[in-house]
Amino acid sequence: MTDAHHSSPQGEPSAEDHGTAITNVLADRLGGLARQLEAEDDPSRMLDELVTAAVAIIPGVEHASLSMVYARREVRSEHPSSDLPAEVDAIQNTVGEGPCLDAIYREQTVRVPDMLHEPRWPLFAKRAHDAGAGSMLSFQLYVQDDNLGSLNLYNSRANGFDDESEQVGLLFASHAAVAYADAKKISGLTRALASRDLIGQAKGMLMERYRLDADQAFGVLTRVSQSTHRPLREVADELVSSGRLPELGLGQQAER
Repeated sequence: MTDAHHSSPQGEPSAEDHGTAITNVLADRLGGLARQLEAEDDPSRMLDELVTAAVAIIPGVEHASLSMVYARREVRSEHPSSDLPAEVDAIQNTVGEGPCLDAIYREQTVRVPDMLHEPRWPLFAKRAHDAGAGSMLSFQLYVQDDNLGSLNLYNSRANGFDDESEQVGLLFASHAAVAYADAKKISGLTRALASRDLIGQAKGMLMERYRLDADQAFGVLTRVSQSTHRPLREVADELVSSGRLPELGLGQQAER
């Protein structure tokens, strides 16, 4: 008896084999993306690479962008792959509704099959369609402190995305979120170490020039920071760069 599960003609791949092949190709591409992003420690460059990869990897994607929310109020469209996502994101911000905002605030995947007949956001949908967006997919990308984001995908045709697009997009967004969070941590640590070194240099200059101990020198920098409402790192940078702290009357050129 022939097994119905393996009833495809000899030499032709079964549907199961075909699906496995697609899964393997996707795994390879996402694995390559993960390695590529792991090597990139600059968050801004990483976001550029994410958008480029989204267009290349996710089925149906013609254009892509990222939406970032700062302090849970201001939404900014960043790293658009072309003019279309930049324009559509701007429309969304103007009217205060749309799939990207829903994906961000409700932490979900939002799919728009046909922008011309989309009832959920009437103000947004017509203008987005007129701008050239036929269908969209938006994925909640990451949640970290007050910063929320979404990955936004665009096709100029209606029904440009299918279930495979959504499944691959979810996997892509998961990889992207982890990679971006790691890059932000590395970048933050690098900035913190650079700030510590800069403040140390500024303290050393004050200690040498004005015969202060370490605590006194740090106190000088702190008072300038508080009185001028400027970050401590910025105050230290000014001293190291110019040798002067005019706000406290330490106007003589500090020896380095």
